[in-house]
Amino acid sequence: MKAQYIRMMDGVHNACLFVAGACLVIITLIVPYGVFTRYVLNSAASWPEPMAVLLMIVLSFLSAVVCYREHLHIGVGVLPALLVGPAKIWLGWFLELCMLATNLFMLGWGIRLVEATWHQSLAEFPGLPAGLGYLPIPIGGALTTLFVIERFLTQTFFSEPEPETVGQLASE
Repeated sequence: MKAQYIRMMDGVHNACLFVAGACLVIITLIVPYGVFTRYVLNSAASWPEPMAVLLMIVLSFLSAVVCYREHLHIGVGVLPALLVGPAKIWLGWFLELCMLATNLFMLGWGIRLVEATWHQSLAEFPGLPAGLGYLPIPIGGALTTLFVIERFLTQTFFSEPEPETVGQLASE
């Protein structure tokens, strides 16, 4: 069961990478289009900038989920590096419980925020509900919660640096 869950999380991880990458590509295409219409055609398109902002929100939350799973998020590694054995494991469990609480908060209150703003419309896109702009909050919380559960199952709380990386850093 654990192996199936990890494989499922691999799929979720790859989907997050794909969607975040697609958002980045779309942003890269629509921002120059907005600049072109504004300065070359002298007739600014109203949608590229707000669309880029919405896509950047999706990109940010999904990239944070990916970075968390890959142990690339911001963290202070001094204390875990000084600890060994049970103390390091207890610290890992404590930190992951804090992550779980934070992401469950994002999930619960994010859903409330989306519900509260769903019937309002975005000024730039009158057909889209304002809650759509807040939807990445509960989605990011839910996905990170799934990855926290994966860490509990695998108990890989701290990522150890590769020996080659440590050697390169020490020699610079």
